Amino acid sequence: MGRGPSIEGRKNAEDAKRAKVFTKLIREITVATRSGVADPAANPRLRSAVEKALSANMTRDTIDRAIKRGSGADGGADMQELRYEGYGPAGVALIIDCVTDNPVRTVADVRHALTKHGGNLGTSGSVAFQFNRCGELVFDTAGDAALEEKILEAALEAGADDVVNEAGESSVLCTPENFDALSRTLAEAGLRPSRAEVVMRPANRTAIPAEAQETLLDLIDWLEELDDVHEIYHNAALPAATHSQA
Repeated sequence: MGRGPSIEGRKNAEDAKRAKVFTKLIREITVATRSGVADPAANPRLRSAVEKALSANMTRDTIDRAIKRGSGADGGADMQELRYEGYGPAGVALIIDCVTDNPVRTVADVRHALTKHGGNLGTSGSVAFQFNRCGELVFDTAGDAALEEKILEAALEAGADDVVNEAGESSVLCTPENFDALSRTLAEAGLRPSRAEVVMRPANRTAIPAEAQETLLDLIDWLEELDDVHEIYHNAALPAATHSQA
């Protein structure tokens, strides 16, 4: 009779997954610190990164060490942000944001992932024009019309550009410059998003065949396994239940 994975095996897998999440969060905190100041109160990007880290149960000591690295200590100065643009299966446009201390390794890993899944790496600007940089706060509404209405009213009153209701979610969109103020205003109204970030949102989503959807999801999973990959954006229209990435 076959046996399922042991408790120890499951724990080791969870620990490995948690460590990978922490690696990405630490890199984001480091780069966010370098992009502004080491004080989260005066650096919205750093504050957002710290909040995500705390939500993932990262300790304050670990967060403080990452901020220290971003201030130039302990090798943090070697970390840099890189953006790759390319195409996935069925010509899906992809933007892959990375944080790395070894660009040669990173570009090789990204190129290999794309090639293995029927895609290719493009030049800078080859797909970015198909995306808009904006603040996005996503709320789980699941058909709750009253909650959708509350979010709509509060968001528009606070200066949001748009509210999009789809697949059981309400997405509040705003300019990157207004993101921090809008986040605070909605929080004061008792509205807590499930996700809140400045993202690259596709201007339009493209329908692709089912087999290409499966290959794209495999590609995204592959990329997410790379420590250097921070965010992945695409313009494919995917069923809500399969993948929630931008």
